[in-house]
Amino acid sequence: MNIYVGNLPFKTSDDDLRDLFQQYGEVTSARVIIDRDTGRSRGFGFVEMADDGSASEAIQNLDNSDFDGRNLKVNEARPRNNGGGGGRRGGGGGGYRDDRW
Repeated sequence: MNIYVGNLPFKTSDDDLRDLFQQYGEVTSARVIIDRDTGRSRGFGFVEMADDGSASEAIQNLDNSDFDGRNLKVNEARPRNNGGGGGRRGGGGGGYRDDRW
């Protein structure tokens, strides 16, 4: 199961995240998301656990728990929606219209 972990302290590393979840079962991956422009944590990450039962237990016990002074937001990650967002910057407002009258 893939788990979203939000409101992480900005100093949290991948290893810190892995250690937090390993007490509930086997962690196959743990990744803190890094801002590509600044190289700093964006304050959230994802943990993949091998067993859904262990993952559910981790979610139940860690959601809204204190981690280094911050209350974590932990839930099952939703699939990424690739339909939209991003794209062009700026206008694209269309051309000249002379049919106003």
